[in-house]
Amino acid sequence: MADEDWTIPEELRPDPADYDYDLPAALGSVVALKSRVPADAFSARTLGTEREGTGVVIRADGLVLTIGYLVSEAESIWITTASGRVVQGHALASDFETGFGLVQALGRLETPAMPLGPTEVPEAGVQTVLAAAAAPDEAGAVACSIVAREPFAGYWEYLLEEALFTAPAHPSWGGAALIGPEGKLLGIGSLVLQHRDKRGRRMDLNMCVPVALLHPILDDMLRYGRVNKPARPWLGVYAADQEEGVVIASLASKGPAERAGLRAGDRILAIDGHEASDLAGVWRSLWSCGQAGVRVTVSAERDGRRFELPITSSDRASFLKAPRLH
Repeated sequence: MADEDWTIPEELRPDPADYDYDLPAALGSVVALKSRVPADAFSARTLGTEREGTGVVIRADGLVLTIGYLVSEAESIWITTASGRVVQGHALASDFETGFGLVQALGRLETPAMPLGPTEVPEAGVQTVLAAAAAPDEAGAVACSIVAREPFAGYWEYLLEEALFTAPAHPSWGGAALIGPEGKLLGIGSLVLQHRDKRGRRMDLNMCVPVALLHPILDDMLRYGRVNKPARPWLGVYAADQEEGVVIASLASKGPAERAGLRAGDRILAIDGHEASDLAGVWRSLWSCGQAGVRVTVSAERDGRRFELPITSSDRASFLKAPRLH
Protein backbone atom coordinates (compact mmCIF):
# COMPACT_ATOMS: atom_id res chain seq x y z
CA MET A 1 0.00 0.00 0.00
CA ALA A 2 2.18 2.73 -1.37
CA ASP A 3 2.38 4.98 -4.37
CA GLU A 4 1.56 3.01 -7.53
CA ASP A 5 4.38 4.75 -9.41
CA TRP A 6 7.11 3.59 -7.05
CA THR A 7 10.49 2.65 -8.46
CA ILE A 8 13.50 1.10 -6.78
CA PRO A 9 16.88 2.66 -7.57
CA GLU A 10 19.23 0.36 -9.45
CA GLU A 11 21.76 0.37 -6.62
CA LEU A 12 19.21 -1.09 -4.16
CA ARG A 13 18.14 -3.97 -6.39
CA PRO A 14 19.56 -7.40 -5.55
CA ASP A 15 22.03 -9.02 -7.93
CA PRO A 16 21.18 -12.73 -8.33
CA ALA A 17 24.90 -13.51 -8.45
CA ASP A 18 25.23 -12.38 -4.82
CA TYR A 19 22.90 -15.11 -3.45
CA ASP A 20 23.41 -18.80 -2.81
CA TYR A 21 19.88 -19.65 -3.94
CA ASP A 22 17.99 -19.11 -7.19
CA LEU A 23 16.70 -15.57 -6.62
CA PRO A 24 14.69 -15.32 -9.86
CA ALA A 25 12.93 -18.60 -8.99
CA ALA A 26 12.12 -17.30 -5.51
CA LEU A 27 10.72 -14.09 -6.96
CA GLY A 28 8.44 -16.23 -9.10
CA SER A 29 6.53 -17.15 -5.94
CA VAL A 30 5.64 -13.49 -5.33
CA VAL A 31 2.23 -12.45 -6.67
CA ALA A 32 0.21 -9.26 -6.91
CA LEU A 33 -3.11 -8.98 -5.08
CA LYS A 34 -5.99 -6.67 -5.88
CA SER A 35 -9.09 -6.69 -3.68
CA ARG A 36 -12.39 -4.87 -3.63
CA VAL A 37 -14.25 -4.23 -0.38
CA PRO A 38 -17.91 -3.15 0.00
CA ALA A 39 -18.39 0.53 0.78
CA ASP A 40 -20.30 -0.35 3.96
CA ALA A 41 -17.52 -2.60 5.29
CA PHE A 42 -16.17 -1.74 8.73
CA SER A 43 -12.62 -1.27 7.39
CA ALA A 44 -13.61 0.70 4.28
CA ARG A 45 -13.31 4.10 5.97
CA THR A 46 -9.73 3.54 7.13
CA LEU A 47 -8.33 1.19 4.46
CA GLY A 48 -10.45 2.07 1.43
CA THR A 49 -12.53 -0.11 -0.84
CA GLU A 50 -9.84 -0.90 -3.42
CA ARG A 51 -6.57 -2.32 -2.14
CA GLU A 52 -3.44 -3.50 -3.92
CA GLY A 53 -0.38 -5.23 -2.60
CA THR A 54 1.63 -8.42 -2.58
CA GLY A 55 1.28 -12.03 -1.51
CA VAL A 56 3.51 -15.10 -1.53
CA VAL A 57 2.51 -18.54 -2.77
CA ILE A 58 3.40 -20.94 0.07
CA ARG A 59 1.75 -24.14 -1.12
CA ALA A 60 1.48 -25.89 -4.47
CA ASP A 61 -2.33 -25.76 -4.37
CA GLY A 62 -2.27 -21.95 -4.65
CA LEU A 63 -2.34 -20.93 -0.99
CA VAL A 64 -1.12 -17.32 -0.71
CA LEU A 65 0.17 -15.67 2.46
CA THR A 66 -0.22 -11.90 2.73
CA ILE A 67 -0.85 -9.14 5.24
CA GLY A 68 -4.42 -9.21 6.43
CA TYR A 69 -5.41 -5.60 5.82
CA LEU A 70 -5.14 -6.14 2.07
CA VAL A 71 -7.91 -8.72 1.99
CA SER A 72 -9.98 -8.09 5.13
CA GLU A 73 -13.73 -7.98 4.26
CA ALA A 74 -12.94 -8.37 0.55
CA GLU A 75 -15.85 -9.32 -1.72
CA SER A 76 -13.48 -10.02 -4.63
CA ILE A 77 -9.75 -10.77 -4.90
CA TRP A 78 -7.62 -11.17 -8.01
CA ILE A 79 -4.17 -12.73 -8.04
CA THR A 80 -1.65 -11.89 -10.75
CA THR A 81 1.49 -14.01 -11.12
CA ALA A 82 4.90 -12.89 -12.34
CA SER A 83 4.09 -14.41 -15.74
CA GLY A 84 0.92 -12.32 -16.01
CA ARG A 85 -1.56 -15.09 -15.25
CA VAL A 86 -4.68 -13.71 -13.47
CA VAL A 87 -6.73 -15.95 -11.16
CA GLN A 88 -9.57 -15.19 -8.78
CA GLY A 89 -8.88 -15.71 -5.09
CA HIS A 90 -10.88 -16.22 -1.91
CA ALA A 91 -10.08 -14.67 1.48
CA LEU A 92 -9.62 -17.89 3.40
CA ALA A 93 -8.46 -16.77 6.84
CA SER A 94 -7.11 -13.92 8.93
CA ASP A 95 -5.49 -13.54 12.31
CA PHE A 96 -5.70 -10.26 14.20
CA GLU A 97 -2.91 -11.12 16.63
CA THR A 98 -0.21 -11.58 13.99
CA GLY A 99 -1.80 -9.65 11.13
CA PHE A 100 -1.50 -12.50 8.63
CA GLY A 101 -4.08 -13.18 5.94
CA LEU A 102 -4.49 -16.26 3.75
CA VAL A 103 -5.93 -16.27 0.23
CA GLN A 104 -6.79 -19.40 -1.70
CA ALA A 105 -6.43 -19.24 -5.47
CA LEU A 106 -9.57 -20.56 -7.17
CA GLY A 107 -7.66 -21.60 -10.27
CA ARG A 108 -4.22 -22.89 -11.18
CA LEU A 109 -1.49 -20.34 -10.58
CA GLU A 110 1.29 -22.42 -12.14
CA THR A 111 3.64 -20.70 -9.72
CA PRO A 112 6.29 -22.29 -7.47
CA ALA A 113 5.70 -22.24 -3.73
CA MET A 114 8.23 -20.54 -1.49
CA PRO A 115 9.26 -22.66 1.51
CA LEU A 116 8.59 -21.19 4.93
CA GLY A 117 11.50 -20.18 7.09
CA PRO A 118 12.33 -21.67 10.51
CA THR A 119 10.11 -21.60 13.59
CA GLU A 120 12.53 -19.22 15.34
CA VAL A 121 12.44 -15.47 14.68
CA PRO A 122 15.73 -14.50 12.98
CA GLU A 123 18.24 -12.23 14.65
CA ALA A 124 19.25 -8.77 13.48
CA GLY A 125 22.03 -8.73 10.92
CA VAL A 126 20.59 -11.33 8.54
CA GLN A 127 20.92 -10.33 4.89
CA THR A 128 17.56 -10.44 3.13
CA VAL A 129 15.57 -9.42 0.08
CA LEU A 130 12.19 -7.68 0.37
CA ALA A 131 10.18 -8.26 -2.80
CA ALA A 132 6.89 -6.83 -4.02
CA ALA A 133 4.92 -7.98 -7.04
CA ALA A 134 4.61 -4.81 -9.10
CA ALA A 135 7.67 -5.89 -11.08
CA PRO A 136 8.27 -9.60 -11.81
CA ASP A 137 12.04 -9.49 -11.44
CA GLU A 138 14.81 -7.84 -9.43
CA ALA A 139 13.31 -4.43 -10.26
CA GLY A 140 10.58 -5.16 -7.71
CA ALA A 141 12.97 -6.15 -4.92
CA VAL A 142 15.24 -4.40 -2.43
CA ALA A 143 18.46 -5.89 -1.10
CA CYS A 144 18.19 -5.20 2.63
CA SER A 145 18.99 -6.59 6.04
CA ILE A 146 17.22 -7.11 9.33
CA VAL A 147 18.38 -4.17 11.44
CA ALA A 148 16.31 -4.90 14.55
CA ARG A 149 14.15 -7.54 16.20
CA GLU A 150 12.04 -5.91 18.88
CA PRO A 151 8.45 -5.32 20.04
CA PHE A 152 6.11 -3.24 17.93
CA ALA A 153 2.86 -1.72 19.22
CA GLY A 154 0.31 -0.59 16.64
CA TYR A 155 -2.33 2.07 17.23
CA TRP A 156 -5.13 -0.33 16.19
CA GLU A 157 -4.87 -2.58 19.32
CA TYR A 158 -1.99 -4.60 17.92
CA LEU A 159 1.26 -5.79 19.42
CA LEU A 160 4.07 -8.02 18.22
CA GLU A 161 6.57 -8.97 20.88
CA GLU A 162 9.15 -9.76 18.17
CA ALA A 163 8.75 -7.78 14.97
CA LEU A 164 11.38 -7.58 12.24
CA PHE A 165 12.63 -4.22 11.00
CA THR A 166 14.51 -4.02 7.69
CA ALA A 167 16.47 -1.33 5.85
CA PRO A 168 16.71 0.13 3.32
CA ALA A 169 12.95 0.37 3.05
CA HIS A 170 10.82 -0.94 0.21
CA PRO A 171 8.41 1.67 -1.22
CA SER A 172 5.63 -0.93 -1.72
CA TRP A 173 5.65 -2.82 1.53
CA GLY A 174 2.12 -4.21 1.93
CA GLY A 175 2.40 -8.01 1.86
CA ALA A 176 5.94 -7.95 0.46
CA ALA A 177 8.01 -11.14 0.81
CA LEU A 178 11.00 -11.03 3.16
CA ILE A 179 13.31 -13.68 1.73
CA GLY A 180 16.15 -15.07 3.82
CA PRO A 181 19.65 -16.17 2.78
CA GLU A 182 18.46 -19.72 2.00
CA GLY A 183 15.61 -18.58 -0.24
CA LYS A 184 12.99 -19.23 2.43
CA LEU A 185 10.22 -16.85 3.51
CA LEU A 186 11.13 -15.07 6.75
CA GLY A 187 8.39 -12.45 6.98
CA ILE A 188 5.60 -10.47 5.38
CA GLY A 189 5.83 -6.71 4.94
CA SER A 190 3.35 -4.67 6.94
CA LEU A 191 4.42 -1.04 7.39
CA VAL A 192 6.97 1.63 6.65
CA LEU A 193 8.17 3.60 9.68
CA GLN A 194 10.38 6.61 10.20
CA HIS A 195 13.30 6.22 12.57
CA ARG A 196 16.06 8.62 13.60
CA ASP A 197 19.53 7.27 14.23
CA LYS A 198 21.91 8.46 16.93
CA ARG A 199 22.97 11.37 14.73
CA GLY A 200 19.39 12.50 14.23
CA ARG A 201 19.27 11.39 10.61
CA ARG A 202 15.92 10.06 9.39
CA MET A 203 15.82 6.49 8.19
CA ASP A 204 12.85 4.65 6.71
CA LEU A 205 12.36 1.08 7.92
CA ASN A 206 9.93 -1.64 6.95
CA MET A 207 8.23 -3.59 9.71
CA CYS A 208 7.69 -7.23 8.77
CA VAL A 209 5.66 -9.87 10.58
CA PRO A 210 7.90 -12.92 11.20
CA VAL A 211 6.77 -16.10 9.44
CA ALA A 212 7.90 -17.94 12.56
CA LEU A 213 4.59 -16.78 14.06
CA LEU A 214 2.65 -18.57 11.32
CA HIS A 215 3.84 -22.09 12.08
CA PRO A 216 1.80 -22.66 15.27
CA ILE A 217 -1.43 -21.19 13.84
CA LEU A 218 -1.44 -22.27 10.19
CA ASP A 219 -3.45 -25.46 10.70
CA ASP A 220 -6.13 -23.57 12.65
CA MET A 221 -6.32 -20.84 10.02
CA LEU A 222 -6.81 -23.41 7.27
CA ARG A 223 -9.41 -25.37 9.23
CA TYR A 224 -11.41 -22.62 10.95
CA GLY A 225 -10.53 -19.38 9.13
CA ARG A 226 -9.03 -18.03 12.35
CA VAL A 227 -7.04 -19.29 15.31
CA ASN A 228 -9.16 -21.69 17.35
CA LYS A 229 -9.06 -19.95 20.72
CA PRO A 230 -11.12 -17.26 22.46
CA ALA A 231 -10.73 -13.82 20.91
CA ARG A 232 -8.92 -11.07 22.77
CA PRO A 233 -10.99 -8.23 24.21
CA TRP A 234 -11.25 -5.30 21.80
CA LEU A 235 -12.28 -1.73 22.65
CA GLY A 236 -12.22 -0.03 19.24
CA VAL A 237 -9.56 2.49 20.27
CA TYR A 238 -6.92 3.99 17.98
CA ALA A 239 -4.23 5.43 20.22
CA ALA A 240 -0.62 6.59 20.05
CA ASP A 241 2.36 7.17 22.31
CA GLN A 242 2.85 10.89 22.87
CA GLU A 243 4.94 12.95 25.28
CA GLU A 244 2.05 13.16 27.75
CA GLY A 245 1.30 9.42 27.54
CA VAL A 246 -1.05 7.19 25.56
CA VAL A 247 -3.56 9.45 23.81
CA ILE A 248 -6.64 8.37 21.87
CA ALA A 249 -6.48 9.63 18.27
CA SER A 250 -9.87 8.29 17.18
CA LEU A 251 -12.46 5.63 17.94
CA ALA A 252 -14.07 2.87 15.91
CA SER A 253 -17.59 3.93 14.95
CA LYS A 254 -20.12 2.26 17.26
CA GLY A 255 -17.29 0.33 18.92
CA PRO A 256 -17.25 -0.48 22.65
CA ALA A 257 -15.14 2.55 23.65
CA GLU A 258 -17.20 5.04 21.65
CA ARG A 259 -20.47 3.65 23.02
CA ALA A 260 -19.11 3.84 26.57
CA GLY A 261 -18.14 7.52 26.22
CA LEU A 262 -14.41 7.68 25.57
CA ARG A 263 -13.41 10.50 23.22
CA ALA A 264 -10.55 11.42 20.93
CA GLY A 265 -7.97 13.32 22.97
CA ASP A 266 -8.54 11.32 26.16
CA ARG A 267 -5.35 10.01 27.76
CA ILE A 268 -5.43 6.36 28.88
CA LEU A 269 -3.85 5.89 32.30
CA ALA A 270 -4.72 2.34 33.32
CA ILE A 271 -6.79 -0.74 32.48
CA ASP A 272 -8.48 -2.44 35.45
CA GLY A 273 -6.07 -0.69 37.79
CA HIS A 274 -2.95 -1.70 35.87
CA GLU A 275 -1.05 1.50 35.13
CA ALA A 276 0.29 1.71 31.59
CA SER A 277 2.83 4.30 30.50
CA ASP A 278 3.03 3.29 26.84
CA LEU A 279 0.94 1.77 24.08
CA ALA A 280 2.36 -1.72 24.48
CA GLY A 281 1.54 -1.62 28.18
CA VAL A 282 -2.07 -0.60 27.49
CA TRP A 283 -2.64 -3.50 25.10
CA ARG A 284 -0.95 -6.01 27.40
CA SER A 285 -3.09 -4.83 30.32
CA LEU A 286 -6.27 -5.05 28.25
CA TRP A 287 -5.59 -8.56 26.97
CA SER A 288 -4.66 -9.81 30.46
CA CYS A 289 -8.23 -9.09 31.62
CA GLY A 290 -9.71 -12.14 29.86
CA GLN A 291 -11.38 -12.82 26.56
CA ALA A 292 -13.66 -10.80 24.31
CA GLY A 293 -16.81 -9.73 26.13
CA VAL A 294 -15.07 -9.11 29.46
CA ARG A 295 -15.98 -5.87 31.23
CA VAL A 296 -12.96 -3.67 31.96
CA THR A 297 -12.50 -0.35 33.71
CA VAL A 298 -10.50 2.22 31.78
CA SER A 299 -8.87 4.98 33.80
CA ALA A 300 -8.46 8.06 31.64
CA GLU A 301 -7.81 11.77 31.80
CA ARG A 302 -9.75 14.52 30.00
CA ASP A 303 -9.05 18.23 30.41
CA GLY A 304 -6.89 17.48 33.46
CA ARG A 305 -9.58 15.43 35.20
CA ARG A 306 -9.17 11.72 35.91
CA PHE A 307 -12.21 9.48 35.52
CA GLU A 308 -13.09 5.79 35.45
CA LEU A 309 -15.19 4.29 32.68
CA PRO A 310 -16.51 0.70 32.57
CA ILE A 311 -16.46 -0.76 29.05
CA THR A 312 -17.74 -4.11 27.84
CA SER A 313 -15.24 -5.33 25.29
CA SER A 314 -16.09 -7.06 22.00
CA ASP A 315 -14.67 -9.53 19.52
CA ARG A 316 -13.21 -7.42 16.70
CA ALA A 317 -14.25 -10.04 14.14
CA SER A 318 -17.92 -9.48 14.94
CA PHE A 319 -17.68 -6.01 13.33
CA LEU A 320 -16.29 -7.30 10.04
CA LYS A 321 -18.02 -8.75 7.02
CA ALA A 322 -17.35 -12.45 6.61
CA PRO A 323 -15.64 -13.51 3.37
CA ARG A 324 -18.04 -14.53 0.59
CA LEU A 325 -17.16 -17.25 -1.87
CA HIS A 326 -18.41 -16.59 -5.38
